[in-house]
Amino acid sequence: MSDLETAPTPTPTAPLYRVGDRGRAVSEIRSRLGLLGLTDPDGGRHTDPDTFDESLDRAVRAFQQMRGLAIDGIVGPSTYRVLEEARWRLGDRLLTHVPGNLSAGDDVLALQQRLLDLGFKVGKLDGRFGHQTEQAVRDFQRNVGVPADGTCGPATLKSLSRLAPIVRGGSPNAMRAEERIRREGPQLTGKIVVIDPSVGRFADSAMRLHADAITTDLARRIEGRLVATGVQAFLTNTGGASEATEVERAEFANRTDAHLCISLQVDGSENPDAAGCSTYYYGSEAHGVASSAGERFAGLVQREIVARTDLGDLRSHGKTFDILRRTKMPAVRIDAGYLTNPGDAARLADPSFRDVIAEAVVVAVQRVYLDAESDSKTGVLRLGELRAALRHHRP
Repeated sequence: MSDLETAPTPTPTAPLYRVGDRGRAVSEIRSRLGLLGLTDPDGGRHTDPDTFDESLDRAVRAFQQMRGLAIDGIVGPSTYRVLEEARWRLGDRLLTHVPGNLSAGDDVLALQQRLLDLGFKVGKLDGRFGHQTEQAVRDFQRNVGVPADGTCGPATLKSLSRLAPIVRGGSPNAMRAEERIRREGPQLTGKIVVIDPSVGRFADSAMRLHADAITTDLARRIEGRLVATGVQAFLTNTGGASEATEVERAEFANRTDAHLCISLQVDGSENPDAAGCSTYYYGSEAHGVASSAGERFAGLVQREIVARTDLGDLRSHGKTFDILRRTKMPAVRIDAGYLTNPGDAARLADPSFRDVIAEAVVVAVQRVYLDAESDSKTGVLRLGELRAALRHHRP
């Protein structure tokens, strides 16, 4: 067994590794990045491999950017977990579905992509060997005459290689998502939306509490407006800087069988000039995958907020945050401004401004389900007009 296989993996309560830290864990981080070509695996002639120096900080940030993680140069549980996933290649290990302890890695994502290219339904291309991936493996095995045990082993890999499609085209997952939304219909009544007020990484406890109060209040305003349109809304927490992890909140959203998930956050930066609003959807540039429905949802939210407020437009981006990757439904994370920027902070402190953001989000939810003929120009549809827009769809 290699050192990489025996290296300690940080848990959610484990320390974070950053510039200035020393020790075996830092050496393992350097080694794992070296296997990806981002560092010299041996540390280099003039580098102490056990020291988290500026060169390792740059490598960590490059890895985080490639993998759609928060780019902060800090190796915490999420970054370390993705470092572990990045080392696997299809064929390195047996892949099977273990409820409660899903295999995850680049090899799983490669398997999902091959099965999808061959026409099998794998669900979200998230690199996690869940039930849908297992079912897709079983369906493939039945088609090629391999024992349908749902495990991807040598025989299944051999058949996958032999049947690798010559031509890849279309976006079957995107088409399925569009059809599913179309079948759900334009009415919001009966739909389920999870709202996730979360808190970014604020070192200052007072700032953290302030951020929690803003996102919780914004979540309540969105919840009230959604309920008024007939939506069943759930909050992942009700304030007080919840200690629930992002993974736990994503699992909660999945248990509700929600149609959409909206995660809310306010940002902070060492640069007081950093300002503006951004939205995020599940997507990995390194793997060329994205949630088409999530991307559309994030784009609608971003455009509505920017059209209705004077927040800077920081656009929509694909990321692999757990709240986006692990949720089964289209999900968006909204960073609604920077508390460390005086202008953004003043806006967010104004209840009437939070009302405007809440209305923008709810209108974006409705626009997800409106066809092109019934949809309105960005920034002009008001909540009072939603019922009128929906009346046109009633039989």
